[in-house]
Amino acid sequence: MNNGSFANEDVMEEYLSALLTDEPFVKDQVQRESVARLLEKVEPKAPEPVVEIIAEEVMVEEVVDVPPAVEVKAPRVKIPEEKTPEPVSTPASRTISAPIAEILPELELPEKVETSIDSLEILKGGRFQALFFEVAGLTLAVPLIQLGGIHNLEEPSPLFGKPSWFMGIMLHREEKLNTVDTAKWVMPEKYNEKLAESLNYQYLIMLGESRWGLTCETLINTVTLSPDDVKWREERGKRPWLAGMVKEKMCALLDITQLIDMLDKGLTSNEQ
Repeated sequence: MNNGSFANEDVMEEYLSALLTDEPFVKDQVQRESVARLLEKVEPKAPEPVVEIIAEEVMVEEVVDVPPAVEVKAPRVKIPEEKTPEPVSTPASRTISAPIAEILPELELPEKVETSIDSLEILKGGRFQALFFEVAGLTLAVPLIQLGGIHNLEEPSPLFGKPSWFMGIMLHREEKLNTVDTAKWVMPEKYNEKLAESLNYQYLIMLGESRWGLTCETLINTVTLSPDDVKWREERGKRPWLAGMVKEKMCALLDITQLIDMLDKGLTSNEQ
């Protein structure tokens, strides 16, 4: 990520506050700074050396008057088969690609996915974990209880007749995943050619049990939040996908239930 950063936290806070209250963001365009974090690539494991065993030729001389040999059967020893390591996975087909699991070793998805209408009230009822990630300088957070999985992004196949923010279909283990240009969907008013060229999407963050995935540039970390850590949105207004703003982190907390519904309807972030 090159030129997508907001210059300071005050501007970020004003931008997110404007989203929460549906007020227009009127600050001048702020010079963006580079905030991309380079993730160390996991070096592939070197293949184990193959040991070639060459049988030696043994010369046996002919012996006269040798009594018949007694056949002795050697005990059969069962050699354990080598098993190929299984990919990192979670129940209900919620998966995290192995390299990502090494980047975020503390990331463990809950067994149950919660994307009901009352899911937001569930979050307000107690402490919960959230995954923080970055797109075009904007930090977003998704509750782990609503996270469907994380995959390394592969080139999606475009489809005609879809919204401009729909990048196409990405195949993952014979599953067809709908790929969303997150920057273009979340902040269409700021999306231009310069921003598009600066984007470096690397991951696909799956939403609940749906086939929708948000493209992501950088995975930051997971944090345990309390309800008081969030400035909750009291009225849905034009952006029902925005659950609130994480105060200390200065980032938007996503309401995955509402987000999936809007994507199903082909709506952008500021449409109803």
